Amino acid sequence: MIAIREDLKKSFWFNLLLVVLLAAGFYILFFTSLSWITRHGKEVKVPDITAQDVKLAVGKLEQMGFEVDIDSAYEPKQKAYVVLSQIPEKGAVVKNGRTIFLTVNKAQPPLTPMPNLLNLSFRSAEMILKSNKMILGDTTYRPDIAKGAILEQLYKGQPIRPGQMIPQGSRIDLVIGDGLGNTQFNVPDVIGMSYVEGVAMLNGNGLIFTAIWEGQISDSATAIIYNQTPKSINEIGTPNRIKEGDIVDIRIKQNPTPEEIEGNRNAHSGVNNDGNGNTDNSNKGNDDYQ
Repeated sequence: MIAIREDLKKSFWFNLLLVVLLAAGFYILFFTSLSWITRHGKEVKVPDITAQDVKLAVGKLEQMGFEVDIDSAYEPKQKAYVVLSQIPEKGAVVKNGRTIFLTVNKAQPPLTPMPNLLNLSFRSAEMILKSNKMILGDTTYRPDIAKGAILEQLYKGQPIRPGQMIPQGSRIDLVIGDGLGNTQFNVPDVIGMSYVEGVAMLNGNGLIFTAIWEGQISDSATAIIYNQTPKSINEIGTPNRIKEGDIVDIRIKQNPTPEEIEGNRNAHSGVNNDGNGNTDNSNKGNDDYQ
């Protein structure tokens, strides 16, 4: 009985010693192989592959031993299929085999709703366009009491309503209020000009016009302005004055007679137009009164 106990005791200490030796062996093996497991000493620097074509970028990264994961986004000012961003960033030191995450520019811009820019300031409108990945196009100014506010938003030259779906990267033109100037100037004389020429002169002076068309018009571009209110010269022969944002009424015909045009232009001198192209001189007969 005593002999059996001695054998068990020896067996216990032997097994314990064996466990300790195995544990020490595994411990030494683990730490000696840790550098191999973690690839310690095999670190590489991440190259800069932004703005490169995605195929070239992926090929370069894979040659260096990296894994690649690709996502997409859209930037209107960048070419299609170029790398917009990368994670980790260029210059980062990482282990070989690390996954590099790329964001690539889409070829087709996604649709997005047109924001409402009306009555906003120019700076606010510019920020909203940028955040919606739209491009600010031409800006024109129009006399209006709302100085600095957006009066119109245009897409391809036509007004666009808020909420209308358009591609990201679209150019949006803005019409901005320029205030109503207080500086007066002479009323421009557009009588005798074509409709196109007269409108260009009025717009160039910051004036608003209302057009009244009379008779049959075969070609609006070549129709003639034969009368205007206010006229360039008043009844006493001095220039009429006007300021930006004021309204000028213009009357247009296809082929007014020269007498009509001159009669309306020189109404201040006593030459009156009866509306049918006939003129008379209010001073007629004065020569007989001596």
